[in-house]
Order: sequence, then structure tokens, then C-alpha cells
Amino acid sequence: MKEKTKSNPMKEIEMEKLVLNCGGIDDKLEKSVKLLKMIAAGREVYQIRSSKRIPAFGISPGKKSGCKVTIRDKEKIIDLVKRFFAALDNEIKKKQITKNHVSFGIREYIEIPGLEYNREIGILGVEASLVFKRKGKRVKMRKIKKGKYPQRQSVTEQEITDFLIKNFGVEIVEHDSKWLEKSIEAV
Repeated sequence: MKEKTKSNPMKEIEMEKLVLNCGGIDDKLEKSVKLLKMIAAGREVYQIRSSKRIPAFGISPGKKSGCKVTIRDKEKIIDLVKRFFAALDNEIKKKQITKNHVSFGIREYIEIPGLEYNREIGILGVEASLVFKRKGKRVKMRKIKKGKYPQRQSVTEQEITDFLIKNFGVEIVEHDSKWLEKSIEAV
């Protein structure tokens, strides 16, 4: 007798968006905007204004202090995420995975395969946040006839881990292995 395993299509996980951001003021902000335009290939880059005063960084309320770009095209997301994980040696720390999203940073953009050094930009890093969702999230977000989105529809850390291992071949590590290797060599 054949067993049918029906999987609930509403429980399937999908990538909703990829948000890339860089921080900086004045010249560094201009370089960050150029970097995000280069990575996102033509997407509009939004500049973020600060709401707090941080004198150590020279930031005051209303001053532009960063930029971001959101990518929702699935093929573009998959291509960029594969390149980003290659820059991270296909390793990601367990603490970078939280409910509904994964966040990680790349220290220098020249580590990303396919990007070459640009003299106008210099050496900058980029932060990425990959947001996951299940079907039905629009019920919570829409304007008319807004509904409730139950907690069980959230994507758990374990499900995100399984998704990353299955689709991208990423290795999840407890600690920063490069840091451990350097500390062992020093002893």
C-alpha cells in the first residue's frame, strides 16, 4: 500500500526579501551608495536619516547616516545569497539566525565573487538580512480586512537552518572558527 505524505502548502518556507545596508556619513555615505548600486545592479538606494544624537560618530538627528536597498526578485536573491555565502566560506554562526530572518555581514566587498575593487569606493563592508516567510503573511500586512497572523506561521530558527543547509550548502557553526584557530595558534 502506498503512503501519501501530504505536505501543507501553507507551511512551505520562502525567501521574502534581501535587505542590504551600509552605514556612514558624508564621504563614506556617498561611497556606500555607490557600493549598494553596484551590488544591487540598478535598484534604488534609500538614504536613512538618524533619529538619535551620537556625538562619537558625528551623528545628529535628521542627518543622513546610512543607506539601504531591498531586493525582492527571487532569482536575484538566490544569486546574491550564494555569492555572499561564498565570501563567508559557506559558514554562518548559529547566533546570526533568529526567528523569520538571518543577518550577517561581509567585512570587505572585494571578498564577494564577481565584484572587483573600485578605486572610487575604496574598502567598505556590507550587511545583509535575509527575511523568510510562509504563505499568508499578506493577511497581516494588507490595508483592508487585516487579519491575524498566528505565531505558528512564523519561521523558526531550526527551519531556517534546514533551509540554508538544503538549498545553499551552508555550514552552521557554534563559534567563529577563524577566531578559534587564531587563538589556538597564539597559544
